Amino acid sequence: MTIDTCTDHAQGNHSDRPDPVLTPLTRGQAARLISLGLSTAARLGLDVAHEGGAALVPVEPSASSPVLGLSNLARIIARYDEDRWPALVEEHFVQLQERLREGPPLPPTDPQRDLIQRLVPRDALPTEWTSGRPDFLPGVLSVPSTTEDGVVTMYLDPTDFGLTWSEAERHGLTNLRRITDHVEYLTQDDLRIAAVTGSPYAASRALVLDTVLRESLHTETPSYGVLAALPSRDLLLIHVIDDLSVIPALGLMLNLTARSHSHDPGPLSPDVHLVTRTTGTPWTWHPATAPSPDHTPLRLSSQLQSLTQLLATREPPP
Repeated sequence: MTIDTCTDHAQGNHSDRPDPVLTPLTRGQAARLISLGLSTAARLGLDVAHEGGAALVPVEPSASSPVLGLSNLARIIARYDEDRWPALVEEHFVQLQERLREGPPLPPTDPQRDLIQRLVPRDALPTEWTSGRPDFLPGVLSVPSTTEDGVVTMYLDPTDFGLTWSEAERHGLTNLRRITDHVEYLTQDDLRIAAVTGSPYAASRALVLDTVLRESLHTETPSYGVLAALPSRDLLLIHVIDDLSVIPALGLMLNLTARSHSHDPGPLSPDVHLVTRTTGTPWTWHPATAPSPDHTPLRLSSQLQSLTQLLATREPPP
């Protein structure tokens, strides 16, 4: 068992400051997670070291030991008191080791039935695996996957089971539409935000937004579109636009999105989007905000600015 102690995490300086890698932990908490990870890996017979970043890596490059990612684990344990962290880290690594012993999952025997389309950050995948694939949103792309016993497996080369990418995507979207959402409504004053949860594909349901609106939110295509955000893999936020309350709704969604993207496992996109369509056309996703050149607070995007001007002309007189 090798323990690398020459890291910023282990030096103890500014331990109460946010850790730049293992968010949302402080530097001191990140150092503790790394220490727990190393000691737990040792008990499980995994010879790994921390060499910086958000992972424990095999000491020998040719070793069969896996790379143990810590990013999502940091987001999970941050919700609990630190006295529970050892048990949580142990449980996480034991489950990972059991999956590794089972070997890689077999390709789906019935891709038409089994594939489900999933959104994933581009930077979470090797560049050579995703080159040529378009983004669904900036930095987020859609890939075919399967799920079994809570384990999601992505397939970046559908030719392995005899499909083209477009064929795999078509099957994946068809099956994504069959997922049942759990919807909670977050209210503040007269604002109403739908939070779609209930599955590891909740955020991916943004790919089939029309189905979510019709079947889960029980609304047809909104005349003015929606605000939508997919901050993490388990959450899709939607506000149906009816009037100028879209402006305070945007503020609430920005806060909710920032918190989820910073704290929840599986971060996806930190942005809120304006999503619109006309009859017979696909949904179009626009940014809802635009950065200010002088680093002042965010401004409305040109698309949302135009929409609010239209909504203002339709407001009833005082």
